[in-house]
Amino acid sequence: MPSEPPLDTHGLTGLRLDATSLKVLAHPLRSRLLSTLRRGGPATATALATTLGTNSGATSYHLRKLESVGLVADTGEGKGKRRLWRAATESHQYEPSDFAGDEDAETALNWLVRDYTRHFSEQFERWLDVEAAWPPAWRDAAGMNDSYVIATPAQLQEMKAEIDDVIARYRRVGQGNPAARRLAVYSVTYPLDLDRIPRREDA
Repeated sequence: MPSEPPLDTHGLTGLRLDATSLKVLAHPLRSRLLSTLRRGGPATATALATTLGTNSGATSYHLRKLESVGLVADTGEGKGKRRLWRAATESHQYEPSDFAGDEDAETALNWLVRDYTRHFSEQFERWLDVEAAWPPAWRDAAGMNDSYVIATPAQLQEMKAEIDDVIARYRRVGQGNPAARRLAVYSVTYPLDLDRIPRREDA
């Protein structure tokens, strides 16, 4: 189990990944299992295998690996040998600097972030496939945009914190309203002038 208890950020329970939990999560099926449980709620290994197009034996094995680092948990509500699994937290956090100098962890993080990028692309393209059938109000409200800023690393951290605060205020604002839907919100930042690598003393 992880050495630290779950975090509570803006009312959203989370786990700060360490090198061990990062390496466990950086796996194609495990990443999808955790996302599916967070999105869809508790499920058995058999149900998850059907959803993800794999077999229940492999699913059970990888769920136990996720359980070993505190990312999923047995609800205790299963019947017989059919364990009912849930996501142990609603989110996980990390900073790349947490893994500086650990080559295996840095490789795992690089894979995981790229996997999330692929997942976002797949999910957003699914929305684009069906968007035309949705009411205009939803089509106008959803979608994507891009902007540009000039900032230092410290100022960028401040901006990200403010964005997190806004998202936290809206996290359950539509609870109980039949017109409300669950929404995915992504935020990505990266330097545009990739050839101008800053000196450490300027960071």
